[in-house]
Amino acid sequence: MKEIILAIIVFSTVSIAQAQNPIVPNMGLNDPHIRIFNDTAYLYASHDKSMDNKGFLMEDWWIWSSPDLVNWTQRSVLDPSETYIGAGFSKCWATDIGTKDGKYFWYFSQGNDQTGLVVGDSPTGPWKDVLGKPLLTEEMTPTHEYDISIFEEEGEHYIIFGVWDYYIAKLGEDMMSLAEKPRKIPINNPRGPYNPDGKNKEKPTDDKPFMHQYNGKYYLSWGCFYAMSDQLYGPYEYAGKVINEESFVQGHESPTWPNGFLQGRHGSFFEWHNQWYYAYCDMSQTGNRWFRDTFISYVHYLENGEMAPIRIDSVGVGRYRADLGLLQAEDYFRAEGIIKKSLPNADFAIGAVEEGDYLIYPSIEGLEKNQQLHLKLKVNKSSSIEIRRGGPEGKVLARKTLNPNSSRWQDYSLGLEGLSEHESLCFVFKGSGENLVEMDSFRFE
Repeated sequence: MKEIILAIIVFSTVSIAQAQNPIVPNMGLNDPHIRIFNDTAYLYASHDKSMDNKGFLMEDWWIWSSPDLVNWTQRSVLDPSETYIGAGFSKCWATDIGTKDGKYFWYFSQGNDQTGLVVGDSPTGPWKDVLGKPLLTEEMTPTHEYDISIFEEEGEHYIIFGVWDYYIAKLGEDMMSLAEKPRKIPINNPRGPYNPDGKNKEKPTDDKPFMHQYNGKYYLSWGCFYAMSDQLYGPYEYAGKVINEESFVQGHESPTWPNGFLQGRHGSFFEWHNQWYYAYCDMSQTGNRWFRDTFISYVHYLENGEMAPIRIDSVGVGRYRADLGLLQAEDYFRAEGIIKKSLPNADFAIGAVEEGDYLIYPSIEGLEKNQQLHLKLKVNKSSSIEIRRGGPEGKVLARKTLNPNSSRWQDYSLGLEGLSEHESLCFVFKGSGENLVEMDSFRFE
């Protein structure tokens, strides 16, 4: 087993120092599946070998971890020689993980043919190929048995896989066998990078399926496209895509894949600290379709359950820049008690605020010359807001009384003193009753 503990060094150029997307620049980290274990984000990924790649050359699988989605550390590498595949393999494709009874089961794609797994006692191994053979074999279904996603519900685990058509099967109690024959997942009216108008019946979707659940709905995604269902096994109704022409901040819209910017967005959706995210492949910074980076963006859900288009930029998540102007309240890193509210035109705010609820925005940059805070609020009941350093028990930097304003959005200003260049700020709400305040955005000057 190769063990690598590697701190990522941020390069000294201004553009890199201010950027967080890609999360690990120029390393070929791709096909990201992020899982949260013990309040730490673990990224299980494929690895494009070189910036000079002329095709997909992927010789191992990687694990990285982060306490904040900003600072990432490489934790371990799985080489094919440590599995039934053997040495000299260069098609180490997408991977995912599940955990049960203190064990971790890491599933990996053997190219686009089969799926194997290794087992460990921690999220980073060390790993053992217990089966010594594939779990999913290439003759099992009419599709290809690769690009797996692991979904857990009420202690039961399911494996989803395939290309063009997707299959699902419940895993056995040992997590190393199937408890049932794989079933095809029906999708009505699908779209994909090869099928923008619904007429391509041969390639209706894509490879790399992923499954997640939100507010009682099941979401089956393939890259940035997705479908929704009330039942895990479907049928699913195509709902849309989380990337559109307006998603891109300048400098991230190109280059793209041969079928456009919707192609190749392999990734995963995950929740942490009451916030949702999408981790996905991007090639706009490398210019090489065979050497991909990983980006992360915030995900926000509309009232009907659909996902609003994401924002693709260099700032990423878990980090904020005072010099960019307006910061959206819903793009917090941690929240307690509040919910996101869908507003017209795919805008969002935070609401359902009660006594003691709070929002945390860590790693805000550029505050030494911007120590006036402006909040866009709708005050429903007499209340107050405290700005604290670090967390809800941190030092109070400012406090303001809020009086009801007839359900109108209004700007409130607070003076902040003694801020350093980088701060983690916590907004704490105080008051009696429910739905005290709604918050749309904030800015510094």
